[in-house]
Amino acid sequence: MKHRYLWSFFLVAAVSSVLSAQEVRTLNIDEAVNLAIAQNLSLNNTKRDLGTKQRKADTAWNVFIPTVDVSGTLARTNEVSTVTALVPVPPASMGGIYDYVMPFSRELPQWSLSSRLSASLTLNIALFEGLKNVRMDYENGKISYEKARAQLERDVRKSYLQILLLKENIALLKENLAAAERRLATARQNYRSGLVPELTVLQAQVGVENLKPTIQDLENSYLLAIESLAMNLGLPHGTKLDLAPVNPPDATQTLSHSLDLEDLINRAVAGKPDLEELRRSILLLQSTRRANFYQLYTPSLALGWTFDPTFQGDPLKDNWFKGDSWKQRSGMFTLTLAWRLNSLLPVSREAQGLSDLDDTIAKLNSNLALAIRGTETEIYSIVLKLQKSLQSMGALRLNVDLAQKAYALTEQAYRAGLKDVMEITNADLDLRKAQLEVIKEQFNFMTGLLDLEYAIGVPFGTLTRS
Repeated sequence: MKHRYLWSFFLVAAVSSVLSAQEVRTLNIDEAVNLAIAQNLSLNNTKRDLGTKQRKADTAWNVFIPTVDVSGTLARTNEVSTVTALVPVPPASMGGIYDYVMPFSRELPQWSLSSRLSASLTLNIALFEGLKNVRMDYENGKISYEKARAQLERDVRKSYLQILLLKENIALLKENLAAAERRLATARQNYRSGLVPELTVLQAQVGVENLKPTIQDLENSYLLAIESLAMNLGLPHGTKLDLAPVNPPDATQTLSHSLDLEDLINRAVAGKPDLEELRRSILLLQSTRRANFYQLYTPSLALGWTFDPTFQGDPLKDNWFKGDSWKQRSGMFTLTLAWRLNSLLPVSREAQGLSDLDDTIAKLNSNLALAIRGTETEIYSIVLKLQKSLQSMGALRLNVDLAQKAYALTEQAYRAGLKDVMEITNADLDLRKAQLEVIKEQFNFMTGLLDLEYAIGVPFGTLTRS
């Protein structure tokens, strides 16, 4: 009986875990974006990098904290040391001169005790440029984080729309499959009534079977897209998502006053995250170059202070806390002005390092110019794509209406025995293609808007709202 209860307990636990793993999570597109920003692992790493840079920027002043070292040494010499001196002997009577001197010898203790406290600080103009450099690196980190966040939001929105497109495509194919199965049933009924040959039945059956693997492939693509989106959202493997539909924006209303090419290019050149990140990198490298220049070609002032009291007796026998038992040996305060001269030679390693930085800055400026030119081409391409969608949308919807009418007339003729199964199959394929073209064009239009909003550096939905 006890074992039966245990097995029942484990069975309930297993079923509960399976049900929880298969729980469906309902999201709309904005909720998906917020979830990705909060839980995406890659974005979280970028955020941690930003936190590290912020901490360095907040504590950059610590370069002015002197280096302080403290030490204590207890030592024993290997050989016994003695000190020898001649000591004058005073005369017997007061006021006379010394009669003679006598030798004096003393054995020094083998054990010795000493301590040392030192502080040093090196000052150079490069330190102040270094403070600015650290702050600029933090600002670059913020730009990189905002860029990664915008890219993630764009990718999540695109994945969301792609899943909806796949879902619509699967639903459409299933409707076509249902229509094909109805045609197959009609063909079989007509065949049994002697109205059509067996070939008609076989053709209808082939049409049904051809749709099934296509639907299966799309369903597999749908599941993979869901898994990829769940990973971007930071959700565990196997999470099932139910995505709310997105109403396509009115293309005419959205773009009636938003496709000024020159204005879009100017906004993209000024606000695209990729370009802003590259500009910041150039400024940071220029600051690094200035810091290296100051370090090489300006003198450095080194401040130093040491305090090294040494015990004058035997540390194992004498009292450590006697007032005159500790004396300094070489403690001092120093001011040292130093200037490395070999960097003045143009062929020195330090001077060549500055030349290398100049070359790198020049290359980055060239890359920036290329990136700006590429952005102009990108904006032009996106605008052409949106204009093409804008022009094609009405024609594609008209094609759907015509294909629906053609399919309805062909189906009526087929039921009346005036059309064969191939003709109605072709009409059905034409209708499906027209419907798919509309869905794809809507998807292309919405993803084009996402690419345009990212390229000009505005929040997603700005163009749609406008």
